[in-house]
Amino acid sequence: MGRGSLMVAAVSVLLATAASAQNYPDHPVTVVVPFAAGGPTDTVARLIAEPMTASLGQQVVVENVGGAGGKLGAARVAKAEPDGYTLLLHHIGQATSVSLYRKLPYKPGEAFAPVGLVTDVPMTLVARADFPPNSVAELIEYLKANKDQVTLANAGIGSASHLCGMLLMDALDTPLTTVPYKGTGPAMTDLMGGQVDLMCDQTTNTSGQIKSGKIKGYAVTTKTPVPSLPELPTLDSAGLPGFEVAVWHGLYAPAGTPPQVVETLAGALRTALADPKVIERFADLGTQPVAAERATPAALDAQLQAEIGKWQPIIEAAGVYAD
Repeated sequence: MGRGSLMVAAVSVLLATAASAQNYPDHPVTVVVPFAAGGPTDTVARLIAEPMTASLGQQVVVENVGGAGGKLGAARVAKAEPDGYTLLLHHIGQATSVSLYRKLPYKPGEAFAPVGLVTDVPMTLVARADFPPNSVAELIEYLKANKDQVTLANAGIGSASHLCGMLLMDALDTPLTTVPYKGTGPAMTDLMGGQVDLMCDQTTNTSGQIKSGKIKGYAVTTKTPVPSLPELPTLDSAGLPGFEVAVWHGLYAPAGTPPQVVETLAGALRTALADPKVIERFADLGTQPVAAERATPAALDAQLQAEIGKWQPIIEAAGVYAD
């Protein structure tokens, strides 16, 4: 093929891409959640899917692709066509995977086009309903005295619950037997069933279970109390000064997605986060949507880069890797 033919072909591709972007979306959009159904990230995705469907005029479908602490689902989106029809809703693990995996098949800061932040979710320290300690002080004493008998569940290496649990053991200077699951949903099921003792998990997955008495809540991981769980103190004030973990969630498209498509998605996201039903449901779960200025590509990109820098020295110092 001659140079002229190559130029014609390239122009044709650009024109086709531009036309496709102008008509976006003309069929359903899939949001990949890289964790099991029933977990907190899955809950966040399903809460925004309906109002985004209304805004985009096409069905927004949530698909769970769990495994490897979120790596499998993220890799799928990284390799997808950059046309706006395959998206990723990921949490803080998008930043920590850079350090947790020594062989990562994509670069989180380069393989995705940020769409916008969704929400910052507090975490809670919870236990099976019949776990003996009844306060944070009693819990700390119990864990130190029974560290070989206590099991600490998480949703897999690299998950938010794993990171929070790792910080908890570091703060207590007390190693516990960790039990990884393929997602927070299965971990919560076993916690409620009494098969494991303790877990650190997001309010989106624990608030309802705490309120119903199916599990025991000890504290939240934020600097200030969570309005929907007023009975729980902060770990910072109840015996572990400086302990703070919040889990942010962001929406991404594959790198190379046309800017016009990314902005269409960002606009739909902002509309969804302003929906009164979404705000009310988030509040029930102990969180709230981010402000409109944070539901933007620039804000998510800044958050991702900052968090990569924050967690890298912590993970490297711990020497904990997922591969």
